[in-house]
Amino acid sequence: MITLTHFLVVSACIFCIGLYTVIAKRNAIMILIGIELMINAAILNFVAFSKYDKINYGGQVFALFAIVLAAASVAVGLAIILNVYRHYKTINPDNITDLRD
Repeated sequence: MITLTHFLVVSACIFCIGLYTVIAKRNAIMILIGIELMINAAILNFVAFSKYDKINYGGQVFALFAIVLAAASVAVGLAIILNVYRHYKTINPDNITDLRD
C-alpha cells in the first residue's frame, strides 16, 4: 500500500531536482523548468495531504489554483524570455549584465 510517506519522498525528490536545476542555471528555459518542478512538488504535497481532508477537499482545490497560477507564470516567463532574446540574442542569464542600453 502506498502511504503518505511515499508521496512525501517523491515530492522531496522532485523538489530537489527542481532546486538543482535552478541553481545550475544553464539558461533561462532551464530555470523556468526548475521552478515548474518545484511548484509541481508542492502540488503533489497538497493532493497527498488532501487525503486526510474528507469534508472540504481543500488540498485538491488549492492544488487546482496552484496549477492555474503555474501555467500563467510560465506564459509570462516565456514572454519575458522571448523579449530578452530579441534584445540580447542570448538566453544565458550570466551574459545579460544590464537592464537597459
